[in-house]
Amino acid sequence: MRRFIPSLLIHRRSLHHIQKAGPLCSHLKSRSVIRFSGPETIKFLQGLLTNDVRRFGERPREDNSPVPTKNVASVVVPPMYAALLTPQGRFLYDLFLYRPPRPDEKLDRTGSGPGRASGGSEEILADVDGSILDELLATFKKYRLRSKVEIENVEEDFSCWQRYGQNLFGKTPAVVEPEAASVGWGIGVDGCGTSASHGNDVGWQWFKDPRLSCLGFRGIFPSGTTPPLVESDKETDEENYLLWRLEKGVAEGSTEIPKDLSGLSVVTFLLCCLGEAIPLEYNFTGLNAISFDKGCYVGQELIARTHHRGVIRKRLLPLKFLDENGKEVEGKVAPGSEVINTASSKKAGTVITAFGFCGMGVLRLDEAFKGFGSLTLQGEEDVKVEAIRPDWWPTEWFQEHQQHSAVA
Repeated sequence: MRRFIPSLLIHRRSLHHIQKAGPLCSHLKSRSVIRFSGPETIKFLQGLLTNDVRRFGERPREDNSPVPTKNVASVVVPPMYAALLTPQGRFLYDLFLYRPPRPDEKLDRTGSGPGRASGGSEEILADVDGSILDELLATFKKYRLRSKVEIENVEEDFSCWQRYGQNLFGKTPAVVEPEAASVGWGIGVDGCGTSASHGNDVGWQWFKDPRLSCLGFRGIFPSGTTPPLVESDKETDEENYLLWRLEKGVAEGSTEIPKDLSGLSVVTFLLCCLGEAIPLEYNFTGLNAISFDKGCYVGQELIARTHHRGVIRKRLLPLKFLDENGKEVEGKVAPGSEVINTASSKKAGTVITAFGFCGMGVLRLDEAFKGFGSLTLQGEEDVKVEAIRPDWWPTEWFQEHQQHSAVA
């Protein structure tokens, strides 16, 4: 579970702070960094993960970079979000993948030109759920076999950060932020890149979150340093980033996206109170985590079949927990709680994450939006559950289900 247990007072103050404050920044202590390196890194990851990792094998160009520029080293390959699944197509781990600039794509140590080519070796950094780091490393090493890939834990060297909140993309801030920035070479130096590099020669930078623009910016930075564009009064606890995601219905990590539990003991399974996660029910398609054109990967068959069938009956939704008068209720909901539709006496779904008076749950769409008061918690009938449709959802997700229900 999460390593922080916020008090009621902190929760109320944090939620108000997020809603009113400008850009906030959090060190994501729940995430760790691993490194894949070696000449077969791209091939290895391409056969395992849900997204098309071959993009990292392309040389950065203006047409595949978020920062079109004549300055070669400022052209970067943006990160991607992906998942590793079981052979049965159930969720195991999520990863944010970054390809650091190669030596011939950045300033050398003299600052006068590009460095030497890397000789064909590839390097990919990934930020992953730190609570299952050892297990994740063991799983990837199990798949490695004879592939020429090294897999290392580099959590001591790197840290994950997120910038989020209000006014991230508005015209009010004095600093106009690019989608990515790095130090350039040749005819000049990118001013934003100089700031983003923060005094080192590898161009550590912020990127737009590869899932959704509304989630803000994400980046990996050397441990022990404060990333650029982080004001001292805007750095805040990671729990505020959790609240920002809860409001948008975006889960992250193997705690919030319950991984496959088939290998666990019965006792451990009951303690977890969670089932197996089907990635499409957790909106992975809308979060840019799945490529349907890349070919085979572990678990692809179920994903492709479910996608082409066209209707997802259950989805992850933001939830609010209220009393009979519509006032917020705190501290009475636990992950694993069942949500019941009192009108039909049917189970509507399950709470996956609960934090104060809000959370997320996987609910049947035909039961989720039937008006206030119809959803309650089993065993806690005085707690009402309000399901919220996120603003970022594609309209067809809701319309397709309504059409399917009408036909049925």
